[in-house]
Amino acid sequence: MQLIDQYLRKVNYLRVSVTDRCDLRCVYCMKEKMQFLTRKDILTLEEIERLCDNFIELGVEKIRLTGGEPLVRNDIIKLIEKLNNKKEKTNLKEITLTTNGTLLKKYAKLLKLNGINRINVSLDTINPEKYNKITRFGNIEKVFDGINEALDNNIKIKINTVVIKDFNENEIEELINWTSNKKIDLTFIEVMPMEETDISREYQFVSLSDTFSKLDKIYSFSKIDYSTGGPARFYTSDLVSNKIGFISPLTNNFCASCNRVRISSTGKLFMCLGQNDFVDFREIMRKDYSDDYIKEKIKFALNIKPKQHDFMIGEKINKYMKRHMNVTGG
Repeated sequence: MQLIDQYLRKVNYLRVSVTDRCDLRCVYCMKEKMQFLTRKDILTLEEIERLCDNFIELGVEKIRLTGGEPLVRNDIIKLIEKLNNKKEKTNLKEITLTTNGTLLKKYAKLLKLNGINRINVSLDTINPEKYNKITRFGNIEKVFDGINEALDNNIKIKINTVVIKDFNENEIEELINWTSNKKIDLTFIEVMPMEETDISREYQFVSLSDTFSKLDKIYSFSKIDYSTGGPARFYTSDLVSNKIGFISPLTNNFCASCNRVRISSTGKLFMCLGQNDFVDFREIMRKDYSDDYIKEKIKFALNIKPKQHDFMIGEKINKYMKRHMNVTGG
């Protein structure tokens, strides 16, 4: 079975936020003083598994667990173990994780044992002082240790870097060379207009088209036909040993090939990261509707999945989503 949306795009990729909580407070993701959800507001692990089961039966092949920071969720390894056990007897082919890396040293071996072979690590600088500033109190050595532990356990790492004006623009080449030396891939991402944080998005935004043009003069990039299942466009260079990706939702809309939907930690299914429409599966499950009903609602959601997002950032026009990134999930 395949999930097809109204624009005939095959949707086989589900991103699930397991918590809105995080052990960092990155300035582009959330406010310094956040009001986190109560336990009853977020899905239980059993509810997450049930939703995943229904999506898998409808054709989802890849599940990415996100947050907040997914590794701060109690018993997250138990959920991953249960999902991993489904790979032998269902459509599910891969489980992946997006993390800030601070807890990877503790969990890398368990993640590998339970079928996690690829992890995205969100890291916007390799400068200890700047890292502490952007995360508001983080220790970058924990991330370095976590990345090394994951690599030692044969987990493939990809670094995701949000390019932020007047913060890490002058560090781009250093990040490329650092990841090249470690033979791990790197993806640059534009700031997205989610809910306002303590700094207006327009003052954080950098066009990746401009960034790419500057880098291309140095690295002479060659575009390659490579995909991790997401929207990044990847390039190689004779000067580096890794692949360099670019995700530019504002300057280079990638919606035509969108293959994913997102479930928030509260059970809301967002058909598009850049739209506010959703279907609330927490209420559906807690009112004890059947799995057949859940599947019908999933199909309904795909039938109203929009053609493209509405992201806008500029001095005169800013269109923000009505939720912080830590609620929706990366």
